[in-house]
Amino acid sequence: MADGSDLEKTEAPSSKRLTEARDEGQVPHSKELSTFLVLIAGVGGLWVFGQWMTQHTQSLLRHGLQLERSAAFDPDAMVRALFDAALSALITCAPLLGLTIAAALLGRFAIGGWNFTTKPLAPNFGKLDPLRGITRMFSKDSLVELVKAVLKTLLVGGIAYWAIRHERDAIFALASSPLEVGLAGIARLLLVATLLILLGLALLAAIDVPWQLWHYTEQLKMSREELKQEAKDAEGDPQIKARIRGAQRAMARKRMMAEVPKADVVVTNPTRYAVALKYDADAMGAPRVVAKGMNLIAQNIRELAAANSVPLLEAPPLARALYRHTEIGEAIPAALYNAVAEVMAWVYQLNHFIAQGGLPPQEPADLPVPPDLDPGPGPD
Repeated sequence: MADGSDLEKTEAPSSKRLTEARDEGQVPHSKELSTFLVLIAGVGGLWVFGQWMTQHTQSLLRHGLQLERSAAFDPDAMVRALFDAALSALITCAPLLGLTIAAALLGRFAIGGWNFTTKPLAPNFGKLDPLRGITRMFSKDSLVELVKAVLKTLLVGGIAYWAIRHERDAIFALASSPLEVGLAGIARLLLVATLLILLGLALLAAIDVPWQLWHYTEQLKMSREELKQEAKDAEGDPQIKARIRGAQRAMARKRMMAEVPKADVVVTNPTRYAVALKYDADAMGAPRVVAKGMNLIAQNIRELAAANSVPLLEAPPLARALYRHTEIGEAIPAALYNAVAEVMAWVYQLNHFIAQGGLPPQEPADLPVPPDLDPGPGPD
């Protein structure tokens, strides 16, 4: 049973947890950064395109307020005039709209990166739960958002108060100034106030971005038990893996046993080890091990070989060396060529005796097996 410390969310989120969160649409996002970027894009757009937009707006108003008498009684002409006016207005506002939209997208992707998923669009009736809604209203996140809203209000209000208090004499003087002078003065006041607001929003964004990144990581933190379970899921259940390995061994053993009847000879220990060899001069450079086993598997190999008239040769050192140093399907080691050559010669003589009769060949003895390849006799 896991203790309390294993259930506390103290561990950094794994890459799998982060990927799942992104798939669910959860990415870090700073509203303050988006607000700052949109506002600075709007101010920059007005600064660059302001004069051009003003000229086009004046032209639009002049032409839009002029209407021939005949057009007033022609619905098609009215629709065309309205369409032309709407298109001109759209073209006039397009640069500013494009900049602000690009800034909004940049603010969205600046710290969370590009992430496209449709899962948040799926119906989630749990969001309609009033108790969960009340809980969210009084959560730590809501408190943080409230504090940020209050700070923004105080910031904008404080800047407006300072601007009015500092420039009150200039504001009162605008009432008696010519129109052009008054508009220029108002534009100057708005520019100063906007720049101050941008500086304040930049400060809020600089505070909010690290907070959002930290808060995002805190929300996805995992407990030690969750990390263990994730690792277990990634590696697979040990019991299931053991069953799979067992099934794989059984299939491999079945394939191996199917090769025993095709072998040329089975070398035994005599009961502990059994190694089946096959040699095809046209397809193999050296004899190969087609099956091997110990104890019960060795017994099965011997029984299957005997049932299929495959010769059995009792040669313990060679059997032990072949079992230890050769895998199934591999050619025998070069150090065992001489010993196996004597065995294969005996097999050929035995096959000749079975086919044509005569004197039976004598089983080879004292085969030349290098001592360093023989692991030595074990319990038989």
